[in-house]
Amino acid sequence: MSAGVRNILYVLLAAAFTGCSLVDEDLRDCGKEYSIEYSLTLVTNVSDEIASELETPMSTGLENSAANALREYLKNIFTDYAHDVHLSFYDVAEDSLLLHREEHIMDASHSSYTLYMPERRYMHTALANVNDNPLANITGDDRCHREKLHQPVQDTLSSHTTGLFTARLPMDIQEGEDRNFYVRLYMANSAAAIVIDTTGRNIRDLKLFATGFATDFSVCDSLYHFKSAPVFRMDSLPLGEEGCCFASVHFPSRDTEDDTKDVVTEPALWCLKAYVTTQDGSVTESVLGVTEPLKAGELKILKAKVLDNGAVQPDDPTVAVSITLEWSGGMDIPIDL
Repeated sequence: MSAGVRNILYVLLAAAFTGCSLVDEDLRDCGKEYSIEYSLTLVTNVSDEIASELETPMSTGLENSAANALREYLKNIFTDYAHDVHLSFYDVAEDSLLLHREEHIMDASHSSYTLYMPERRYMHTALANVNDNPLANITGDDRCHREKLHQPVQDTLSSHTTGLFTARLPMDIQEGEDRNFYVRLYMANSAAAIVIDTTGRNIRDLKLFATGFATDFSVCDSLYHFKSAPVFRMDSLPLGEEGCCFASVHFPSRDTEDDTKDVVTEPALWCLKAYVTTQDGSVTESVLGVTEPLKAGELKILKAKVLDNGAVQPDDPTVAVSITLEWSGGMDIPIDL
């Protein structure tokens, strides 16, 4: 491994407690060096999803163009590369208090750190690629069971800008024992996309929004929370005159419909909402409800076409659609799930 990838850092953790006696009252050896190796593991369906949906022998020019545009859009999201890493070490008792925290610029998919750790049991958590993602804030990290990745509470959000990776690992450092620890980080967000054929439809404007995704992620429990119904403004990817492609990056959806409440298009787990402005100035709302869960590390591609009345009709018959002609809500779009 090159020196640029492996960073060896020595941290005297006992100093954080103003002396060893506060950590270990019988004043045994305050600690010894332990190596922790970190690796980002990308488990994703992106290549398969793009190939199966957009690059078959029957694919159109629009679909092939969308495949290239999606690869470009997602190349820095679905990647096993960490820019920044946040490392936390918690007590397993005393209400899981934070004992030590470190932040490093990793700029690699794999790296090792050596720490000087007092002998005790820890719960260790790791987060990657948080610094450059304004949609992911670390909150509650003074205690392990409260540490979360939290999204801002807003009516409409932009897409996540990085692929978020997380890990958790119990660590038992015993007296006189040499141990190395291996931490594998996995992706915590996902992506949705839709390719829309607009051939022959002279429309003024087309906007897409996605909703039905988690608001928070508990790192230690690996559990998603759905405290509200955030709406994501999908990004328009430039294609040709035949159609358009929209995409967004966010936390996953719920896993099952049994855990879904107040969904607009039952029993959808997540929805895309299309707003087509026709030449006469009227707006048609199309709600596309997806029953298949969108999981962490996954991309889901929908395909659709615009009809004469501005409705967006999905190709997949399992995707429910609800149409509102001459929708009058303007573009301030309240969506309840």
